[in-house]
Amino acid sequence: MSADGPKTVECRLPDDRTLAYTVAGETAGPTVVANHGIPGSRLFARLLDDAASNAGVRLLVPDRPGYGRSDAPPGDRGLMDWRRDYETLLAHESVETATVLGFSGGGPFALAAATSDRTGRIALLSATVPGSGGALTTLARVPFLLRGFFRLGGWRARRSGPEVIVDQLTDRDLSPETVETIAADYHEALRESARAPVRELRSAATTQTPDLPDTELRVWHGTADENAPFDPVRTLVTEVGGECTAVDADHLGTLLECRRDALAWLSQES
Repeated sequence: MSADGPKTVECRLPDDRTLAYTVAGETAGPTVVANHGIPGSRLFARLLDDAASNAGVRLLVPDRPGYGRSDAPPGDRGLMDWRRDYETLLAHESVETATVLGFSGGGPFALAAATSDRTGRIALLSATVPGSGGALTTLARVPFLLRGFFRLGGWRARRSGPEVIVDQLTDRDLSPETVETIAADYHEALRESARAPVRELRSAATTQTPDLPDTELRVWHGTADENAPFDPVRTLVTEVGGECTAVDADHLGTLLECRRDALAWLSQES
């Protein structure tokens, strides 16, 4: 990693909102923009920092609008609005082009960013795609219930310990450091409110997968993943002529097993 380790940076968007993000990995390497899950935050970078350093890439992990330290948008917001914020982030970092990674509910936002002509390869890890559904997407039709679900999760974690959050993502035994990192990411995501995940889930559920340019797509997905449906992802890979690697792992397990491979593949773009 860089000498100073991961750090938080803020930039001002054209509509005067603040966008906060973490910079990690190798300072002089090619840029990868990683899209956290739902809910999630820039602290997701802590799970990727070592892998990014090993791959020689510079990692940018933004708090999407309404999460962590990033301001919420003034009104309702669609999935494809993320592309403008993403391009502003690249401009602020003086980056001409980047590759993108999407984990879990960050998959649709990685695909939205991929419609920009400033994006190269796309890697999806345990990801959902627009319209793929799932239990949380169903709950998003009743926003106050979904907001209550996330707030309850935070309350239970503070009362019973961070394992409450991790148990929703994997059956694996994880190191205390990894457990604390995942819990910190969850709590940071919801530091202001639970409105951002509700907005994002509703938008992803009602938006079609965008038309992707001639860009390489590679997917790593767990056959035991109960959080992100596999079939819609395989369909997308077939449609765009991408590559799909099935992993004998659950949702978070796939991320932990394949993060090095994904970032190494993103680093190889010519």
